[in-house]
Amino acid sequence: MEETHPRPSDSGVADASRRDAPISSFAAPADRSAIIRRGRPPMSAVSVVAPAGYGKTVLLEQWAGRDGRLGIPVPLSAADADPATLTASVAAAFARALVNEAGTADGLGVHVEFASIAAHPGSGRSVLARTAVRLQALIVAIDRPFVVLVDDADHAAADACQDVLEVAFARIPPGSLLVVAGRIRQPFLSRLRVAGRVADVGAADLALDAVEMRRVFDGVGAPTLSEADAVRLRERTEGWAAGIALAAIIARDGGDPLGVLGDDGPVAEFLQRAVVASLSADELSFARESAVFDPIVPAECDAVLGRTDSAERLRALESRGLLLAPLDVRRTAYRYHPLFREFLLGGLARSEPSRERELHRAAARRCEDGGRLPPAIDHLLAAGDREHAARLVAECAFRSGESGDRAAVDRWLGDLGDAAIAAFPPLMVVAGWWAALDGRPREADRWDDLLGSRTFAGPAVPGFPPFASARALLRVLLWRHGLGGAVHDATCALQREPMSGEWRDHALLLHGWTLRLGGDPAGALAEFEEACRLAAVAGHATTLVLSASELARFAFDAGARADADRHLDRALGAVDAAGLDGTAAACLARAVAARRALRRYDRSAAERLVTAAMRDRGACTYAVPVLAVEVRIELCRAHLALGDPAAAAHLLHEIDDVLWLRPGLGALEGAVDDLREDVRRNSAVLGPSPLTPAELRLLPLLQTHLTIAEIAARLFVSRNTAGTQIGAIYRKLGVTTRSAAVERAAEVGLLG
Repeated sequence: MEETHPRPSDSGVADASRRDAPISSFAAPADRSAIIRRGRPPMSAVSVVAPAGYGKTVLLEQWAGRDGRLGIPVPLSAADADPATLTASVAAAFARALVNEAGTADGLGVHVEFASIAAHPGSGRSVLARTAVRLQALIVAIDRPFVVLVDDADHAAADACQDVLEVAFARIPPGSLLVVAGRIRQPFLSRLRVAGRVADVGAADLALDAVEMRRVFDGVGAPTLSEADAVRLRERTEGWAAGIALAAIIARDGGDPLGVLGDDGPVAEFLQRAVVASLSADELSFARESAVFDPIVPAECDAVLGRTDSAERLRALESRGLLLAPLDVRRTAYRYHPLFREFLLGGLARSEPSRERELHRAAARRCEDGGRLPPAIDHLLAAGDREHAARLVAECAFRSGESGDRAAVDRWLGDLGDAAIAAFPPLMVVAGWWAALDGRPREADRWDDLLGSRTFAGPAVPGFPPFASARALLRVLLWRHGLGGAVHDATCALQREPMSGEWRDHALLLHGWTLRLGGDPAGALAEFEEACRLAAVAGHATTLVLSASELARFAFDAGARADADRHLDRALGAVDAAGLDGTAAACLARAVAARRALRRYDRSAAERLVTAAMRDRGACTYAVPVLAVEVRIELCRAHLALGDPAAAAHLLHEIDDVLWLRPGLGALEGAVDDLREDVRRNSAVLGPSPLTPAELRLLPLLQTHLTIAEIAARLFVSRNTAGTQIGAIYRKLGVTTRSAAVERAAEVGLLG
């Protein structure tokens, strides 16, 4: 009797999940208890909406096994697009669950009624007018709490099917629950939602976290995923279970899981089968072309693609359950999942390579005309127009970096490559400056050498100083020609930089350094004050942090604690606001803040600040020797005050290394001599030395699965050097194993 109408197999949700393979097996390590608890009374329904591959079916499997109420799986299929077949499927699911619960159909009249509907659901108008009403009454009559688990509800998207479901489930008994999973929101739940009786679960709720991701890797026999790699893979996949499962397979087969691509291999195969196979050629073409934008703004699409219906098209794609998410409730912008965007762009490049470049160029023109240079640069690089991109990077690199988007500048310079940078002298200055502040002295020196006596006669670059001024400022920053050369260059730069120039605060800061090291503290103080004022107006966070920190040092030395506090609060506030954590500027601010904490007798705060500054001092290299020495002088004094002369002595050795490579630091050398005497007097009791900058660079890699040889390759050092540094880390942390080193480093604040 029950076989009259097509319906899902008797095994329920678990069998239906085979359509989502490999997700059902690989997403299982995720514990969905918190989501399941959302279905407690007074909720009558839970709506689970997420694109393919987020483990919706796995969630329903867990729900059926953990809820405690009678589980009634209702896995739908393409056949359920017909109202009569849908009604039969729902009724059959209830009949199966009830007979399985009772063990027999004898004396269970409700089971027989459900089975009767499954066999004879009616047809035409009678399905909604009679059968759905009868189904509703039978559901209400069930005498024990239950949970209905409707999977792949999108198959019932037709209006007639939605009407059937709304009537059938209109009166969920108190204590029972309806869970509906699909790629799009189901309209038939609207009445319950308005009544506040529907809990919503989305893709963000289903996204796997780092711990769950490592369990997926362990579950398929892949090499253990380190915590650091798990964080990076989660950023890449955004917790998408399908992408993580496929990355685990890649790792198991010997590949690099972090290299998982959306337009290649198993990910592309999954996306083709599970996501875009149902799209028409026109829909797929629009999806590919709109993927050129990130984020996707309908008006931008219309302008560049020559359309007028992008908003409607994007809404339609969203309603199809693609990996496309609105960025606000008004849907003024969207974005594709990163891997899906790669998949779409890969398809566009293969099918219409000239079209892809044409769209990127058109988008770049529109962004540049609108003053939005960062996205214009990305489009130009994607179109292969490095020459134009180089000009725009020179124009906005410092602005972007100061606003906290340092990763974008690194990406632009990396994508441009040395040849494109060297072809545009202003950008060579940018690359040298950027390398110096990032603690890469060899790269900074290389750009300085390549600049040599180069000139630039091209048109002025908006937002960029006169080339001669910028070139001189780089020379001051690097301090390769001693105090005399720095004084000459700083004076020239300040003279050539207009009073209203965007880089004048940089010039004032560096000129202040030369005055202070040249024995004119009053002149230096005036320059730092003006640099601080201009940096605040221009929004130049790095210069603001450095100049305010210098002013705080002056104030502390003069005993003006209130002024020191004011300057220091400004510096630390700018570090947080601009996201400068880990930079050389932040290192100086925290080192000076440790001095304040010690003067307040707040030892715990001083230790926290010193630990943070010691961890990040690797960014303070001889590329910017003034900053490198000033940071270490402050830290040296702090360690002496904290009773750690061994650490102070080690820092003094680091200062000597900087002075050997960059001599001629004027007054700083006298300060170092005074400090040396202080360290000598306090060196009777020595403890273990702190980690060196090289050891600090290696330390995070101990969290990964990398071998010593692979760590050495990442750091561009020999295997013997890496092994020696690892041994030193173990000795200084007082441990004997890699895992213990990671745990100890986290305890003392060197990691995390």
